[in-house]
Parts: sequence; C-alpha cells; structure tokens
Amino acid sequence: MKDLDIKSLRLLVAVCEHQNIKRAAEQSHIEPSAISKRIAQLEEALGTPLLMRGRRGVLPTPAGEALLQHARTLLFTLERLEQDVAALSGGIKGQVRLAASASAIAETLLDDVAAFMREAEHRDIRVDIEEQLSRDIVRGLREGTASVGVCWDNVDVSGLQHRPYHSDQLALAVHPQHPLAREERLRFDQTLGHEHVGLPPSAAVHALLQRAAGQSGGAVAYRAIVSNFDAALRVVAAGLAISVVPAQVGQRYAAMLGIRVLPLADDWAHRRFIVCFRDFDTLQPAARRMVEYLHARAQEPQAAPA
Repeated sequence: MKDLDIKSLRLLVAVCEHQNIKRAAEQSHIEPSAISKRIAQLEEALGTPLLMRGRRGVLPTPAGEALLQHARTLLFTLERLEQDVAALSGGIKGQVRLAASASAIAETLLDDVAAFMREAEHRDIRVDIEEQLSRDIVRGLREGTASVGVCWDNVDVSGLQHRPYHSDQLALAVHPQHPLAREERLRFDQTLGHEHVGLPPSAAVHALLQRAAGQSGGAVAYRAIVSNFDAALRVVAAGLAISVVPAQVGQRYAAMLGIRVLPLADDWAHRRFIVCFRDFDTLQPAARRMVEYLHARAQEPQAAPA
C-alpha cells in the first residue's frame, strides 16, 4: 500500500477486539456498512481476505492476524508521538526514556527517580522506565531507542559514556529451617550442594552464578526458574530452595516472609551499577539532569534497609 490508511487500521483493530462489526461501529461512532467498506478496501489493496465469520463472531484470518499485530504496534507508536508532542506544547520541558536492569529497578532506582521528579525544578520532566536485560540496554542506547540506561558494569559498554551509580552486595536467601541458615556469612561454593531457585538464563545474575560455580568445579542445581526476585523469595519462604539475590532486596522481604539473608563473602558478589548514555554533551537537557542526579545520589551514604 502506497498510502497507509490509519483510520481503517483503527477500525480493523476495533472489529478484532470486539469480534463484532456492529459493536465496533458503535464504539467508533460510525455505520457498520462504513466499516465493512473500509476493510474491503484494505483486503483489495492487500489482495487477501482479512476477516472471517466464525462461531465466536468475526475473527481475523492468518493474514488479518499478521496485519493486526503490525497495526497495534503502529497505533501505539502514533499515540506516543501524539502524547509527546502534546506534552511539549503544553510546557513540559522534556522527557527521559530510561532503560534499566531488573536489579537496579528492584533496589534503588525507583526511589531515586521518584526523588528526582519531586524536586521543583524537575516537575516538568516526564520519565519513562522500561526494564530490560543489560545487553539490551546497551544495544538500545547505541541504536537510540533509549537516552539513559542503568545496568551492571560488567557489560560491554564500548562506544558509550558512563558514570558510577550505586553498588550492591549479593546475598543468599534461605528458609530459617534450612541447614545454611545457621551461618552468618558464607561463600557461594558452600551453596552448590543445595537446590536453588533463580532467574532465567538471559539474566545477568544467572550467567554470573554459572561462571562462579564452574570456577569452583561444581554446578548450580536449579529446582525452579522464575521471572523476578519477588517470586524467587517466595519460593525460598515456602522452604523449596535457596536463592542468590541482591542483599537490599532480600532484607526488604526478610521480615515479611520470615526468611534469612546471608551476605556472600566472594569478591564478585559486590557489584557496581553504572548510568550509561551515548554522549553527555548531545543529551537533551532533561536527560542530562537525570544523569547528573543519579550520579550524585550514588555518592550519598545509603541508608540500611529496614
């Protein structure tokens, strides 16, 4: 199609969501015949049927399903474009698209961003935060899909600039009845004879633990793989496994879940996070403020977790 008909795509999405042309027409304040005509024009332009009638109503054909996925992505992008332009015309001074790792978000980042936005001079800055893997954060910064990233400093950041952010300590979360719960501090290799619950292989901490286990001549025995630290700690609280988590996150849940959090004595268990960007001088003013603020917050003494 030489000219993409956005209105027709909106109507196609509405029909597929309602599985009914009449209800889609009511929602869109248009006659059902007008919707049918627009979809027929799309089908003619593409040379294939997009909808079929089934027992559950109007459903997309395989070609219609493919177009539907692209239409939703395109309409979402257009909505964001409209919001961004409207925000700038309404006086917002800027917007920061921030990509961050799960560990950074689970620990201090959300509190720091909230503190940033509460300051009077930042009240006209909007911040979007998206959780990503460290390698995806770096790729996004290089490709320009994010302006600022926060990730672990062991990732390859060649071609990017960065500043130090907070550090953290990895620890072992255990059920109070677990044999290791008697320890006050232990090495990671002492955990290898016990079942773990961990994050997916794509997570940076998973690769770190696999490497550390290999260097010790052992392997991590996973009883469960979960999507985040919250889920891992709940598995620990159920007495099903142990888990390596950021100490700050574990201590936050310790009293609520009744678990113990034991610091790991290994040197690699102390991690440093960084704030990354392509070029500080070319960042938008709002993004520069964010980078400076996060870097400054990292220099302040951190309160002990409750």
